[in-house]
Amino acid sequence: MFSDLAEEHLCTISDSKNFISHKKGQILYYENTKPLGVFCVNSGVVKIFKTASNGKEQIIRLAKRGDFVGYTSLIGEVAYSTSATIVEDASICFVPKEVFLKVLAEDNNFHRRLTQALCQDMGVMENKLTDATQKSIRERLALALLKLGDGYGVDGGDKQRLDIALTREEIAGIVGTATETVIRLLSEFKKDKLIDLQGKKILLLDRKGLARLSDFYG
Repeated sequence: MFSDLAEEHLCTISDSKNFISHKKGQILYYENTKPLGVFCVNSGVVKIFKTASNGKEQIIRLAKRGDFVGYTSLIGEVAYSTSATIVEDASICFVPKEVFLKVLAEDNNFHRRLTQALCQDMGVMENKLTDATQKSIRERLALALLKLGDGYGVDGGDKQRLDIALTREEIAGIVGTATETVIRLLSEFKKDKLIDLQGKKILLLDRKGLARLSDFYG
């Protein structure tokens, strides 16, 4: 997102940012707190989620290298509607609010790119809402595995290893269902030779089969 900044603004960002290493499980921010700046993921994975009244997490998205975290609340001048925590050890740049908003106001190209990112995020949320109401849990799990393959898959081809160690509870948080249901369905997917399970890691054996199951092309 910062790649096309004018040199003046890039120097401003660089001079003011804080670069911090975070361990798995550390919290970046809590829901309902006031944003003081923007987090930029340099490495690792960050989980953005909401916590329901029963204590269960609904995972909104997983942010990886190059992603901004917390910028929508900052721009909207509202408290965070989500919480964010580290899923895999991460290096995070923190840009203070005043500096970020100053660059946003002065750099038209950056303003345009950020607006596009906001629109894309809205589209993703609309699709997630549609999936939640129109797809079965089995279809949503297959689609979630495909999207994880797109973002974290290695080895390529029709077989992909997901290079991210998510707990079954976290996968359930992505799909929006109970952990027990995810465990049962993953076992069924393995039996159907759609996936293989290697500890916490998942190997996608048949992406085309998962796509058909998820009604991805429907």
